[in-house]
Amino acid sequence: MASQKILIVEDIASLSIAYAGHLESAGFQCVIVDNLADASTELRQDSSSFSAALLDLQLPDGNGLDWLENEADLIGQISVIVATADGSINRAIEAMRLGAYDYMVKPLSPARLVTAMQGAAEVAELAQQQTTDLPKSAKTDEALEGFIGDSPPMREVYRQIRNVSHSKATIFITGESGTGKEVCADAIHKSGPRGKKPFVAINCGAIPEDLLESELFGHLKGSFTGAISDRVGAVQAAHGGTLFLDEICEMELKLQVKLLRFLQTGTVQRVGATRPENVDVRIICATNRDPALEVAQGRFREDLFYRLAVVPIKLPALRERGSDITLLANSFLAKFGKEEGKTFAPLTPELSHSFESHNWPGNVRELQNLMRRATVMFSGPDLEASIISEFANRSATAPTQQTAPQQTHGFGITEREIPSLGLDALDGMTLNEIEQLVVQRAIDKCNGSLTKAARVLGVSPSTLYRKREKWGHSDPQN
Repeated sequence: MASQKILIVEDIASLSIAYAGHLESAGFQCVIVDNLADASTELRQDSSSFSAALLDLQLPDGNGLDWLENEADLIGQISVIVATADGSINRAIEAMRLGAYDYMVKPLSPARLVTAMQGAAEVAELAQQQTTDLPKSAKTDEALEGFIGDSPPMREVYRQIRNVSHSKATIFITGESGTGKEVCADAIHKSGPRGKKPFVAINCGAIPEDLLESELFGHLKGSFTGAISDRVGAVQAAHGGTLFLDEICEMELKLQVKLLRFLQTGTVQRVGATRPENVDVRIICATNRDPALEVAQGRFREDLFYRLAVVPIKLPALRERGSDITLLANSFLAKFGKEEGKTFAPLTPELSHSFESHNWPGNVRELQNLMRRATVMFSGPDLEASIISEFANRSATAPTQQTAPQQTHGFGITEREIPSLGLDALDGMTLNEIEQLVVQRAIDKCNGSLTKAARVLGVSPSTLYRKREKWGHSDPQN
């Protein structure tokens, strides 16, 4: 295990001495340099002795960003924390995209500096252990745990995951419902040095608004009705590991403010508490909506979006993954067939072509459900050619080179389906009124079942209940 040795790269002597004092009081050894050339020299002499580095971006002999990019091999598995002034915040975010572990805005809080450096040093040491312990065959460029597929879009996803796995940079995963956003978050967690620490997932759309703050940040006994004991929230439960916030765009604005404060300070304050507590946790969030549109419509804070979307990862829709569809189908077929005590042959070329031509509006989740139904309904070993038309949710075919891709609009409505709504009737209506109209139409088509309507719309039932309560169950056409 490498020693707790920190390289401080800062050209202002008073600052570097102050940083070293705080870190040495916490048990670190510090080496101070005031330029990039000396930093490279220190690392070339014995990079394995350093656990982490604190890097200023504005230095006399160059740009910290260029140093991160040009010295990537030299830095290796050292965790780099970037220190930046407010005016260079965008450059700090770019540094994290280049592999920096974290960034801090000057003036640095001593407590925050120590907490961040402790996390950075621990991550670096775990990474060094993993690299030493892994057999050579495990270091090849294979699909990550939880994923199946080798299509070009997925190889790009794998590349992005490996690039960010050892960083603390916040990740914003986007993609249609059913594309595997939680699988992606789990793969990022497990492929990095935090893999043996907790992975805590919270669905922001499935927890009532009045309980979400307590779920995230915890509470003290007696802080509100029903708080019969102290409770640690999801943020603290994920200490040292990863917190995954699914359906982040469902979070209410007032709670977004508290989340932003946590991201900026690295501290949490439980409901009813008077003092904040330091936490080291990596944040990964996801949404099936267009986050930029949510910001433009005022439903999501712009400052929180840019703080979360340091590294955006977009998952491809299943219809864009080509032969991966057959690989996934055969994998599900074998898995579910075993559970049912049956044996199934792989898809025939004809059936494979049929699967790869289907639109798969529900993506991997739809394919998974279809294969489960197939293993129940068929005795094997072969599936009937009619499986798509009989069991799939929809029979729309995937777009071809001659057909433009179907653009998905809010709540999963495609351009092909929009004309049936009568677009002229929407003229003069606000976006909120149109949203109410679409939701109510889905509920009516599901015979009043909000649960079924939520499934059709690709949102959680609690989201519909909250919206209906906010709208007062009014008719949007009135």
